[in-house]
Amino acid sequence: MEKMNQESDKRVSGSGNRLGFVVGDGEFQICWRLLVTETIGAEGGGANDEDVNLNVFSLIFIFHHHPSSSSCLPLILSATHRIQISDPKQIMAETPPSADNPTLFSPFKMGKFNLSHRVVLAPMTRCRALNSIPNQALVEYYRQRATAGGFLITEGTMISPTSAGFPHVPGIFNQEQVEAWKKVVDAVHEKGAVIFCQLWHVGRASHQVYQPNGVAPISSTSKPISKKWRILMPDGTHAQYPSPRPVATHEIPEVVEDYRLAAINAIEAGFDGIEIHGAHGYLLDQFMKDGINNRTDEYGGSLANRCKFLMKVVKSIATAIGADKVGVRISPAIDHLDAMDSDPRSLGLEVIERLNKLQVELGSKLTYLHVTQPRYTAYGQTEAGSHGSEEEVAELMKIWRRAFMGTFVCSGGYTRELGVEAVAKGDADLVAYGRLFISNPDLVLRLKVNAPLNRYVRASFYTHDPVVGYTDYPSLEKGNGNLERLSRM
Repeated sequence: MEKMNQESDKRVSGSGNRLGFVVGDGEFQICWRLLVTETIGAEGGGANDEDVNLNVFSLIFIFHHHPSSSSCLPLILSATHRIQISDPKQIMAETPPSADNPTLFSPFKMGKFNLSHRVVLAPMTRCRALNSIPNQALVEYYRQRATAGGFLITEGTMISPTSAGFPHVPGIFNQEQVEAWKKVVDAVHEKGAVIFCQLWHVGRASHQVYQPNGVAPISSTSKPISKKWRILMPDGTHAQYPSPRPVATHEIPEVVEDYRLAAINAIEAGFDGIEIHGAHGYLLDQFMKDGINNRTDEYGGSLANRCKFLMKVVKSIATAIGADKVGVRISPAIDHLDAMDSDPRSLGLEVIERLNKLQVELGSKLTYLHVTQPRYTAYGQTEAGSHGSEEEVAELMKIWRRAFMGTFVCSGGYTRELGVEAVAKGDADLVAYGRLFISNPDLVLRLKVNAPLNRYVRASFYTHDPVVGYTDYPSLEKGNGNLERLSRM
């Protein structure tokens, strides 16, 4: 904590999350946490309100140090204050950042998009689009998580009827879906946010029940996903993944065309751009990883061949809608759904080198590269699986970040502290948050003021309820229970 000089009977000063003041001949230093607990205004959002009242609760730990004593006497003080903010945007205001000292909450120019902060909504499957049509529940879900100058990436969105592998995920391959997505996009744009549509083909991570005419799903191989993984069925039960059908060489251009048309549809729906899902053991990843791809044609064998499918998709879409509207997501170090590779470092660098060359060829940069890393538990284990230790994977992320010529987005179990550190150290330009955003629609604000987070309920991740576990998590301005929880700490 910063040293306070006794120059007056009472003085208050603050720095970061520390506060110190002097009373008489005693020196007090305070560690504090700030929690915005209630916002009063139109729709509780605050972004467009003329006047906002905020209840601010501070849980304060005071350590009193008397000059004649070497001991510190801990005291606990709690207090409630009311702050009047005439300009609602003040709550998200940021000191103009230095180009050499960015923060998680400082502005960033992502291609042609001016972002007000660097907290990104990561794409997450939620299974709420009944019959694959975006509905009012999706409108509300994305609206809640949009902020002025924020960046959202939608859940994985089907590019064709054969690309499905989950119940009730949205599509972007027919006009009815396009029209339905327009309502979502409009709601997000009304909040001043940028939104990309993630284009998704699950490949072998599917089942005959999801495929037209009950045929086997396609992949780079005939090898099924191992029995340790189970697929979620439409009735809520789980089943073993079936053996896929290796897609024929002559069929691959047809799948590339499905991606291209889906991207065009996304732009028609009003999306600012698209993200190509090339990660997590889904179709494009099934071609890139040598633990899956055992082909002997031009799409198998060497690193260059295994990355060819992805690059054809990227080039086709970038040519159709513009490279500046295209993001790419990869996960070289993640083994999810048996997507193992013997050399993730080289795989990541191969993809990045080819993306860099494509940017030069097109004369335009891609919007970003999004790299997912494994989520590590307190015991050093991973939820998603990986090659190497947490430290080794972190070093790989730095290598890939330095290699890519453009905006670098990281994701994978980031906390507030890890996100702040990643941006401050230059390890990422943007940090995408997933599960924390599920239970905290106002995550950007909570991270900024370092407020406690709502806990997510995993059991509601993939249900079809349009409200419970989807749009009913409280925001700070609505969550009066936050004060009660803190008061019991």
